Amino acid sequence: MKVFGFHLPMMSSLIIWAILWEIVGHLELTFLLPPLSSVFEKMWEIVPTASFLSALWDTGRAFIIGTLSAIAIGVPVGVLMGQSVIIDRLLLPWVNMFLSAPLTALVPVLMILFGIGERTVIITTALFAIWIIVLDARAGVKQITPSLVEMARSYGASRWQAFHKIYIWAALPEILAGIRIGFIRAVKGVIIGQLLVSIVGFGRLFELYSANFLMEHFWALLLVLFFFAFVLAEGLAALERLVEYYASSRS
Repeated sequence: MKVFGFHLPMMSSLIIWAILWEIVGHLELTFLLPPLSSVFEKMWEIVPTASFLSALWDTGRAFIIGTLSAIAIGVPVGVLMGQSVIIDRLLLPWVNMFLSAPLTALVPVLMILFGIGERTVIITTALFAIWIIVLDARAGVKQITPSLVEMARSYGASRWQAFHKIYIWAALPEILAGIRIGFIRAVKGVIIGQLLVSIVGFGRLFELYSANFLMEHFWALLLVLFFFAFVLAEGLAALERLVEYYASSRS
């Protein structure tokens, strides 16, 4: 059973942690952890402000462009890797390497190549998201029954028709799973990019709040970011469940 998108055991766990947070905050063991009730009060205070809305616009624009670029490139590359043994052998080691690599270390290199600005933030966001999208699209294509492709070819389907009418649709559950995880990774990528590259958007606010020890503001902004990531993940998870029946056509 779910309540507001949460399973009841998860909901119970969150309530327990919230109570513990509130207790520790009131004990004043450290200024780094204010009471959760104070954080929520500050959240309602900062969300309507012009600085928050401006940061949301800057972050949202970089996030959307970066993730859409990752999807537009990652899905076709993953499908091609699933189709072609040669392409798979050429690209798979690099995809696995970048997926497991500490991508934050590449940001200074991107700053040298593309400058200090939004373009580098967008590229950073795309780099965080694209690799898992590629791998999941590849996995989805590899699970397609070969007879589906052979049947399409016997009916005279071109490579493009087979690509978007068979591979994409049959691999859609895995593609959506990769996009969902990619979106979550992109949230991290856009914040890291804004912190390291140009100190704009939410990255600027995080830097401002932490530098001035405004911990209630800091945690409030972090919770807002967690909420956005959760809504994105749950929305895509719901979309995954709607297209699960496509997986049956591969068996």
